Amino acid sequence: MSKTWFITGTSTGLGRLLTERLLERGDRVVATLRRAGALDELLARHGERLQVLTLDMTDTPAIRTVVADAFARAGHIDVAVSNAGYGLFGAAEEASDAQIERQIATNLVGSIQFIRAVLPHLRAQGGGRIVQVSSEGGQIAYPGFGLYHASKWGIEGFVEAVAQEVASFGIDFLLVEPGPTGTRFADGLDRTQPLPCYEDTPAGEVRRALASGAFAIKGDAGRTVDAMIAAADSTAPPLRLALGSTAYGNIARELSKRLAAVEAQRELAYSADRDA
Repeated sequence: MSKTWFITGTSTGLGRLLTERLLERGDRVVATLRRAGALDELLARHGERLQVLTLDMTDTPAIRTVVADAFARAGHIDVAVSNAGYGLFGAAEEASDAQIERQIATNLVGSIQFIRAVLPHLRAQGGGRIVQVSSEGGQIAYPGFGLYHASKWGIEGFVEAVAQEVASFGIDFLLVEPGPTGTRFADGLDRTQPLPCYEDTPAGEVRRALASGAFAIKGDAGRTVDAMIAAADSTAPPLRLALGSTAYGNIARELSKRLAAVEAQRELAYSADRDA
């Protein structure tokens, strides 16, 4: 049976490829993007099975209007995919206030407001699934990506709480955590103005790796999207889905380190309790 999907950020990257794959298998898609025209080829090919709406994720009133329009057009939406976002690269001290505000407004606040806008419609139709595209950077951190990580760690905490709030309504969540993947993510990075004092620091090392192409990118975009679709189609997907060997290895290693660190603090942690 075909499904209806609602996907943000579909002009490029995983969002575009996800839209293409779903249409090819016969599903219906309501797609949003910031600039009109990016999906004209798909509109010509797939006709009424694709609906395209313009949306800037930093405009909260517009998010509510577009979400309502999407549900009105589709009638019923099986899966809502919060995908829109981008990366800000540079040491925290280098970032301008405007860069920080735009990163958080798009990746974190925009995703939060999209989910909040979708929830009443999913409740009204008796349930549904929300896929939040996060990153391995929602659980681990690279030097130079601090503001990007703030947005991804933040949305993961939000989703984990909301998933508990709405489970009884038949609404569930899937957090997708790809590692470095062969998309145009790096091309779309917003970059800070480098400070010379960071040249010989880990942030400087990552900057040079990105510039030279030495930053390892093992993830295949097509296989990543296929795994996303398979998980979203399943009857009981995991809350978190690491995709790619880099994501799996990095997340597993960091979780093990954090678990060992907290276990070593057990006696000190218990000492902070009140007397019974």
